[in-house]
Amino acid sequence: MHDIRALRADPAAFDSALTRRGLAPTAADALRLDDLRVEATRIVQAAQTTRNELSRQIGAAMKAGDTATAERLKAEVKAAMDAAAAATPEAHEAARDELLAALPNRLDADVPDGDDDSGNVVQHVQGEPKAFDFTPKQHFEIGEALGLMDFPTAGKLAGARFTVLRGALARLERALGQWMVTLHTDAHGYTEATVPYLVNDATMYGTGQLPKFGEDLFRTTDGRWLIPTAEVPLTNFVRGEILDPAALPTRLTALTPCFRSEAGAAGRDTRGMLRQHQFAKVELVSITAPDQSDAEHERMTRCAERVLTELGLTWRRVLLCAGDTGFGAVKTYDLEVWLPGQQAWREISSCSNCRDFQARRMEARFRPTGGKGTEFVHTLNGSGVAVGRALIAVLETHQNADGSVTIPDVLRPWMGGLERIGG
Repeated sequence: MHDIRALRADPAAFDSALTRRGLAPTAADALRLDDLRVEATRIVQAAQTTRNELSRQIGAAMKAGDTATAERLKAEVKAAMDAAAAATPEAHEAARDELLAALPNRLDADVPDGDDDSGNVVQHVQGEPKAFDFTPKQHFEIGEALGLMDFPTAGKLAGARFTVLRGALARLERALGQWMVTLHTDAHGYTEATVPYLVNDATMYGTGQLPKFGEDLFRTTDGRWLIPTAEVPLTNFVRGEILDPAALPTRLTALTPCFRSEAGAAGRDTRGMLRQHQFAKVELVSITAPDQSDAEHERMTRCAERVLTELGLTWRRVLLCAGDTGFGAVKTYDLEVWLPGQQAWREISSCSNCRDFQARRMEARFRPTGGKGTEFVHTLNGSGVAVGRALIAVLETHQNADGSVTIPDVLRPWMGGLERIGG
C-alpha cells in the first residue's frame, strides 16, 4: 500500500514510478479521491460542530418558551446532519484505498529498466555448467526411467500439473526440504514455524495477493484461501502489532506445500515438475527496522545461495528489471540454476525487499528506541529454496550415464546413507 502523503508531496515522482512498470499515471485519480475524502470529512466535522453549538441554543429557546426559534434551530441541525450523512468520507477513503491497493510497489533506483526478463542483469555466476560424456536427460525422463516419477497416476488422482513420487525420489524430496530448513535454522538463525495452509482474506490482503491476484489462487467454499507460499502466513505474524525494536530483525522459515492455479501459464512447462499446482517450498521471511532491510536483503540472498552451492549446483544471481519485478517488491534477486537436461537457466529462488509496502497493508509497526510514536517495519521474503525445483536440479546435474543419480553429500545423512538412486 502506498502512503498518500508521500504521493501528495510528489505526484510526478509517483507517476514516474508507475511508468517504469509500464502502467498509466494514477496520481491525479488517487488525489481526487483523497480530496473528496478531505472535503467530506470537513462537512461531517462542521455538522458536528453545528449540532453542538445549536443544541445549547435550542435548550435555551425551549427554556424561554420560544418554540418557533427552537424548531428553526432543530431544522438547521437536521439539515447539517443530513449533509454529513450524504458526505460519506468512509466511502471516498475506501475508493482511494482500493485504487492504491491495486498499484505495485515503487522500485529502487538501482533496479534496471526493462519490459520483461530480457532486461534482467546477471550479477554473479557460481560454477560452470557440468560437462557430460553423454547426452543428459531432463528430470522427467530420469524419474520415469527409474520408475519413481509417475505423472499418469497423478493425472488420474488430480489432473494435469501434479506429480506422484515413489520410493527413493519421494524420500529425496523429503530430505531436501528437511535439510534446507535445518540449514536455515541452525546455520542462518531463522526460527522454524508451522503455519496454516488455509488463510483468510485479511492475510492474503496483507502481503498483496488480494485483491489483484485472486485468479492465481485456490479458494475454498467457506471463503478461505490455500496459501501460494509460506510468505503469506509468516509475514502476517506481525499484522496489527507494534513490535519491540529488540525483536528486530525477526527471521522466520517454514517448509510448506504451496498451491497455485497457474492461471496465466497455459501451455507453459507442461512436461515434468517445473510448474505445478502443488509443490513444496522452504520460505524465508524477515521483519526488520527500515535501516536494516537493505543489508538483510543481501544476507537472505546469500542464505539461499548457500543451499545451491552445497547441493553442487551451478547457479547465478540475477537482478530483476522493472518489468519483471513482482508486485510487492522494490528490488528482487532471482537465483537461477543451470539444468543440463534442458540446457537452460531456470529460476529456483526469488529474494525480495518490500520495504514498508506490506507493513502498511498489515498495520505492522515498531516503536523506535528513544523515539516518539511508531514506524512501519520493513518486510522481506525469499525462497530458501523451492523443493521441487531443487529436486529437478539435483536429478539433472548429478545424473549418470547408466540412468542413476548420485546423491549430494549433504543429503546422504537424510537418505539413510544412500549414495545413489538406481544404477
